[in-house]
Amino acid sequence: MPDIHDKATRSYNMSRVRSKDTKPELMVRKFLFSNGLRFRLHDVKLPGKPDIILPKYKTVIFVNGCFWHGHEGCKLAVLPQTRTEFWKDKIEGNKKRDLENIEQLKNKEWNVLTIFGCELKKNTRDNTLVQILKTIQNHKTESFLK
Repeated sequence: MPDIHDKATRSYNMSRVRSKDTKPELMVRKFLFSNGLRFRLHDVKLPGKPDIILPKYKTVIFVNGCFWHGHEGCKLAVLPQTRTEFWKDKIEGNKKRDLENIEQLKNKEWNVLTIFGCELKKNTRDNTLVQILKTIQNHKTESFLK
């Protein structure tokens, strides 16, 4: 099945896809900041260049798009019907790289949280944000016990 857009339109659409400062990422940052947590952004020194870094809590957060990171079982992670092999390989490569980065971060004793865009949709947003906060706070408590 051919693409519904011409090459120029598809190119323009793809150029508008952001890798930083996405709406879901900004939502998580705003929530964390309003709850008194301070953080850094996109530290190139850390594997995977995490979206949000909370050094005080030794925690990093990746806010991933469901399509780009192959969120299992998510209706937003459906492969396109054109160039299916290309997209399958691309997304599988992203997932493999994500796992490698998470493993490297955990080896450096970082707590790693991965949030997918669908978890920040209207009906699940509040629960997801509260869970993020609880997880971060529990990790801080655990590190005092070590």
